[in-house]
Amino acid sequence: MSKIPATVITGFLGAGKTTIIRNMLQNAGGRKIALIINEFGDLGVDGDILTGCGIETCTEEDVVELTNGCICCTVADDFIPTMTKLLERKDAPDHIVIETSGLALPQPLVAAFNWPEVKTRVTVDGVVTVVDAAAVAEGRFADDEAKVAAQRAADESLDHDNPLEELFEDQLRAADLVVLNKADLIDRDTLEKVRAEIAAKTSRSVRTVASENGRLPTDVLLGMKAGTEELIGERKSHHEMEHASGEPHDHDHDEFESFVASFGALADREAFERRLPELLARYDILRMKGFADVPGKKMRLVVQAVGKRVETYFDRPWKADETRATRLVVIGLHDGLKRETREAIERELGAMVAGEARQAAE
Repeated sequence: MSKIPATVITGFLGAGKTTIIRNMLQNAGGRKIALIINEFGDLGVDGDILTGCGIETCTEEDVVELTNGCICCTVADDFIPTMTKLLERKDAPDHIVIETSGLALPQPLVAAFNWPEVKTRVTVDGVVTVVDAAAVAEGRFADDEAKVAAQRAADESLDHDNPLEELFEDQLRAADLVVLNKADLIDRDTLEKVRAEIAAKTSRSVRTVASENGRLPTDVLLGMKAGTEELIGERKSHHEMEHASGEPHDHDHDEFESFVASFGALADREAFERRLPELLARYDILRMKGFADVPGKKMRLVVQAVGKRVETYFDRPWKADETRATRLVVIGLHDGLKRETREAIERELGAMVAGEARQAAE
């Protein structure tokens, strides 16, 4: 029997992985695709968006959600049992697509395809790393080198490791294909600079393609036949290299935190969307996403925010057995989401949802 191909779609928070998958499903060309969706945080937003998108080839039984952390940390406990259960289905899929958390290291996940339970039945067709081209152009994943040099000169004991930059590089190192998404937000010259920056961060020649709103032909994403599980040992992450060298190191995910904030209905949708970018910037929130209840609307409002960019849209009607509410997952750096900061963010979000003046929130 031929092995079932699996595609791993990785990329930092807000790069557009779910949008790319949704477009892929809409143009599946008859392929029966099963999805494994991993979230960092307790609110399963991406899987819920996909199962609610109305695509015939994307039913609830075709989507498996893992919301208890990064899949790369829970390979034995979560991923292998999930894959085994998927492979035991009578109607086996033609292709498996795995969307990792935006904070996941692809390397341990791809290496898990060499486990005996999986290796004889599945092969990694390719690793697709999705990049927010506009965020790269803005310098989100790079340090101000002059500032870092000045800090080191003042205090050599300071740790200047940049978890965003390291994770970004690790996701690129694992790639068979890099998608420069959101290319419509930058001009052509800037896009070429981003392409050159991506190339400089990889030791191999990796194909790159540009996309707008996650739109790419499905055949570009599926059918690479890379067999990446056989190659991943040469694409080591920072964590693996530091471990091999014997240097002291922490797992990258220790640098990030998330929490879910729950509220009632939005009193003023326009005011909420207008004030949200300021709150995201003030608390250096990396990612916010979730669903909101808009009074008078039968459909739920999807909220997607990364950096200072906020997108909202209605995706599907509220179900009869659902409690209408506003629930948002907030993700940021560990040091930036300490308890008092979380409480302040929740307090201000609550005031914004309720339509209260900013002074009342403070």
